[in-house]
Amino acid sequence: MTLDPDSRPPLDLDRLATPLGWRVEVEEATASTNAVLAERARAGEEPGLVLVTEHQTAGRGRLDRVWETPPRSSLTFSVLLRPDLPPTSWSWLPLLTGYAVQAALADRLPDIALKWPNDVLVDAELGVGRKVCGILVERVETTGGPMAVVGVGINVDQTLDELPIALATSVALETGEPVERTGLLGQVLGSLHGLQGLLDDTESLRAAYADVCVTLGKTVDVHLPAGDVRRGEALDIDATGALVVGTDDGAFTVAAGDVVHVRPAR
Repeated sequence: MTLDPDSRPPLDLDRLATPLGWRVEVEEATASTNAVLAERARAGEEPGLVLVTEHQTAGRGRLDRVWETPPRSSLTFSVLLRPDLPPTSWSWLPLLTGYAVQAALADRLPDIALKWPNDVLVDAELGVGRKVCGILVERVETTGGPMAVVGVGINVDQTLDELPIALATSVALETGEPVERTGLLGQVLGSLHGLQGLLDDTESLRAAYADVCVTLGKTVDVHLPAGDVRRGEALDIDATGALVVGTDDGAFTVAAGDVVHVRPAR
């Protein structure tokens, strides 16, 4: 069943004027908040802008997968950042974002966890889990230096019929209660703001992330872009945020950009 958009309240922009330094804009419909924010960054937009859409019609995920969200059913937004980081630390941005979302949702969803690098899942300990949030971080070159567009899509109020894939879920489905999206967005932005300092202490970020990452300790199949599949045990997260996988032939390391899928082996 697909709900009438008029039955879902819009976001309350006045309540999103938080003291955290974010500048929040809400649009009724947008093809892709990441694409719009990337263009604005190239045109000279300053960091700190959060672009939220009530209806994303051509959202983009990894490998340029495209999907559409029903109006007012999700939190689909992008954040523009200019990280003051060495090049080796940029790879931590997707992991930090996943950790921030997981932390913001943990009080509502006790069984929420992360699948490396940044899928936010429910009930993943005993299987593949149900995906409640996807994240896409993109680097944009501008005249003022590189910027990061951090895209987040949280399934908030979707019914079972409105979800894009069978292994997806929504916050409302998991809690059995209606979810007030404005308050939830404030929680997520507050979490992202509060945890950004961990980018200056990646060892603490690595430890915190590993504590909620269900990929570690699992036998996984790593699907590489060339079509190869390598099986091994997910051993650790290294100093750059890459996944360390052990095999009979020794350990190998894979960065998020080098991997199509990391799935529990069957």
